[in-house]
Amino acid sequence: MSSLGATTDASGSDLGHTWPHAELIDDLRLALTSRALDDREIALQKQGRVFFQISAAGHEVLQLAVARSLRPGYDWVFPYYRDRALALALGVTPLEMLLQAVGSAEDPASGGRQMPCHFGSRRLHIFSTSSPTTSQCLPAVGCAEAAKYIVEHGPFPGCEAQPDEVTVALLGDGACSEGEFWESLSAACTLRLPMLFVVEDNGFAISVPARDQMPAAPSALVKDWPGLGVLEVDGTDYFDARRAISYAVSHIRSGEGPWLVRGKVTRPYSHSAADNQAKYRTAEEIAEEAAHDPILLFSRQLVAMGALGEDDLTALRREIFELVANAARTALSAARPDPARVTEQVVSLPDVGEGPLSPSPGGERIALGAAIRQALGEAMERDPRVRVFGEDVADARPEILDRVEGKGGVFGTTLGLQRKFGHDRCFNTPLAEAGIIGRAVGQAVRGLRPCPEIQFFDYIWTAMQQIRSEATTIRWRSNGMFNCPMVIRAPIGGYLTGGSIWHSQCGESIFAHLPGLLVAFPSRAVDAVGLMRTAFRCEDPVLFLEHKHLLRQHYTEDVFPPEDYVVPFGRARIAREGSNLTIVTYGATVEKSLEVAAELGAEGRSVEVVDLRTLAPWDHETVDASVRKTGRVLVVHEDGLTCGFGAEVAAYIGEHSFEALDAPVMRVGAKDVLVGYEPTLERAILPQTDDIRDACRKLLEY
Repeated sequence: MSSLGATTDASGSDLGHTWPHAELIDDLRLALTSRALDDREIALQKQGRVFFQISAAGHEVLQLAVARSLRPGYDWVFPYYRDRALALALGVTPLEMLLQAVGSAEDPASGGRQMPCHFGSRRLHIFSTSSPTTSQCLPAVGCAEAAKYIVEHGPFPGCEAQPDEVTVALLGDGACSEGEFWESLSAACTLRLPMLFVVEDNGFAISVPARDQMPAAPSALVKDWPGLGVLEVDGTDYFDARRAISYAVSHIRSGEGPWLVRGKVTRPYSHSAADNQAKYRTAEEIAEEAAHDPILLFSRQLVAMGALGEDDLTALRREIFELVANAARTALSAARPDPARVTEQVVSLPDVGEGPLSPSPGGERIALGAAIRQALGEAMERDPRVRVFGEDVADARPEILDRVEGKGGVFGTTLGLQRKFGHDRCFNTPLAEAGIIGRAVGQAVRGLRPCPEIQFFDYIWTAMQQIRSEATTIRWRSNGMFNCPMVIRAPIGGYLTGGSIWHSQCGESIFAHLPGLLVAFPSRAVDAVGLMRTAFRCEDPVLFLEHKHLLRQHYTEDVFPPEDYVVPFGRARIAREGSNLTIVTYGATVEKSLEVAAELGAEGRSVEVVDLRTLAPWDHETVDASVRKTGRVLVVHEDGLTCGFGAEVAAYIGEHSFEALDAPVMRVGAKDVLVGYEPTLERAILPQTDDIRDACRKLLEY
């Protein structure tokens, strides 16, 4: 760790650089504008015309120093919610900020959907800001990773990158306690990415002081990390900060890898309008904070060096006051969002039609797992933007690849992809699920088509922040400015014998509940191929669930379908026609339901089996039509019964198909416990054909 030291003497003269006075005055103007916007929003919030406020006070000059080393619309910036001055310097206008603060439909960053200071501009390469602390850091890694790939292997349609561009991730000191910060640093160093991490350290995470967050400042904790440049700066001193940031960025642009800069700043205002720091800080502390206000220091330095006089400073403050006041008046009179459009920009499904399935006669039949592997290879062949990555998905280390069989994933579904397409197209990642998905988010935003794999669905939960807070919200929160095309593959489910809690669980209903996420769950090879082809055409995140028990089962086998065969999302399949009872199901319980339907059919009872194939969206129309035909319905799934996806299907039928029912809607699912290890426990917990048969008989006899 190093510091470049102070860059100004007592008179304010620059010891490190000679920057034009006009440039310095412009940055002072931006700092004053940032503070004036804070003050105006606070006043409007008290009047009930702004509904939340969070300020950049005390952070301004550090952010302006960052901006001076960046090229708007060239470099990429992943800010957090205090980066107002930075956003102003990059080109976001005061009016645009106030349009967001009042929630106007004319807010270009979100159309009134995001809180104030949640910036976003594709034109300026400012990633749509989210609130969860640190969650922007992993997408920033993916962004830098994508740039490197595009430069080395492009050009690709819809993808632009520069050989010396920089990706910047900014965060507060409190956010450094999050594990995703450390994952992002580790990945950036391992891959030697052109990244700048800026920690704006104001000493508090709301009310929690730094001493209660970690044993030392983050810059001290990483001072010996291989491949990471580290600097500490006085973030209240424009000149010190600017010199340090310029130094770091010049090294990043030259290809030396990532840098971390920790700037010590102040927080003269409370955390947000919902906070009152007088409750946990003494009056003396607050006064001391105000006395070291970086804008006051910067102003005095410019006056001392003769860049402007006191009268000029007074006139500048008056000019900015009027500028912000006029912008506020315009924002307050701007259009409000139309509630009728609130469901727009959640997802945008591709327009594909399910054509007739006409496989080549005499073609080889393959099971689900082999079909997935072939479909992945097909996608990679067709589109060089597709990259497959995750834990163990590669075949082997490149230097020994010609001497070993290759791994290709724990289930072999990616075997041979690295060998065929190269290490940059199919590669291993650290055992860090948040990192896998977060990096995919950043790549997707840059126009690539990442296909991250979560090795077991049971371990997807550490990636939930990136799935729920980043990937699925990007389109809606940016009002369609950004989107996140990716296909997340995850082996799921039980019936394995010995999988236990950690390799046998379902939980798909939790993900079907997330707006902005598409969920596919095929039960046979041809559907897996058709759905995967559609998934790679989607401009939104897809969770593609691959049931582990089905991967090699003979009853999933089909001839690989012709390349024009696709399956639209939200289109169910009638797996068996029937007239007395409908079973609605998906995944591993499709085959069990078909077995029961065949058995009952031999008794003269006609059972229709509907395979949903996708859960988000799901096919209401086909289910409704089947229920109206049979009058009786059983919903079957492997997931736990309580709050399982079957509850959604049953509720829909009860609301929309009630008059067609001749019996209550029934459900069969797993018991509301975790899956046990010992085989008889697993059989008792997961739904079996006996359970489905018994439920069918009850309904048929009702």
